[in-house]
Parts: sequence; C-alpha cells; structure tokens
Amino acid sequence: MSKNIILFFIAFIIFSIIDLIWLAYVGRPIYVYYLGDFLRENPIWISAIIFYIFFIIGMIVFVIRPAINQLSYRYAVSYGSFYGFITYMTYELTNHAVIKAWPFGIVLIDIVWGAILSALVSVLSLFFYRRFCLN
Repeated sequence: MSKNIILFFIAFIIFSIIDLIWLAYVGRPIYVYYLGDFLRENPIWISAIIFYIFFIIGMIVFVIRPAINQLSYRYAVSYGSFYGFITYMTYELTNHAVIKAWPFGIVLIDIVWGAILSALVSVLSLFFYRRFCLN
C-alpha cells in the first residue's frame, strides 16, 4: 500500500476521533445553545465525510507531508494550527457575513477549535507516520 494512502488513513482516523469527541461531547452543548434551531437531528453524514476527506488531503499537501520531509514537529504545530485557523475562519466568517443569525461566539469558538484540531492532527500524524512508516 502506498505510503500516501497510509498517511491519509492515519490522519483521517486521528481527525475523526478527535473531532467526533468534540462534536459529540465537548462542543455539543455550545452548539445546541447557540445554534439549536439550525441543527439537524440527523446529520447528513456524506457531507461530513466529503469535508473530512478534502480537509485532510489539504492538511497532507500543505502541512503534514512538508513536516514529514523536514522531520519537524515545530512545522507540524505551527503550520497545522495556521491551516486550521485559515480554513475554519473562512467558513465561519462567511457564515457570519451571510447568515442573519450566525452568532459571533460560534465564529470565535470554531476558529480556535480549527487551529487546535489541525495542530493536533498534524503532530499526531507526523508521530505515527514516523513511528510506523519511516522504519
């Protein structure tokens, strides 16, 4: 199996676990409070999966692969957090600009979460890739 495919699955699993914990337990009360009327009872999972796939491909291209090439956790943390900050900010500020009732509290929470999540996924992907694929 190609090392890029292995890297994708490493990042996908890490991202999915961390983000699902956030969405199901930590962030859920926040989202219900701010966005209760907007939330679906049953999410459209295919949309979430498509987002995860392309978000992770972007992380691999712009953050994780360069961090592996440099063997640099500092690169993974700094560029991972920047990637998450920029991508989540794009989504949140667009929502805030065009959706009448989009709360600014959610904008701030999600931007910070995007930076933290992306930094964690980048560092952990680098760690597991180095541990299992570079030997």
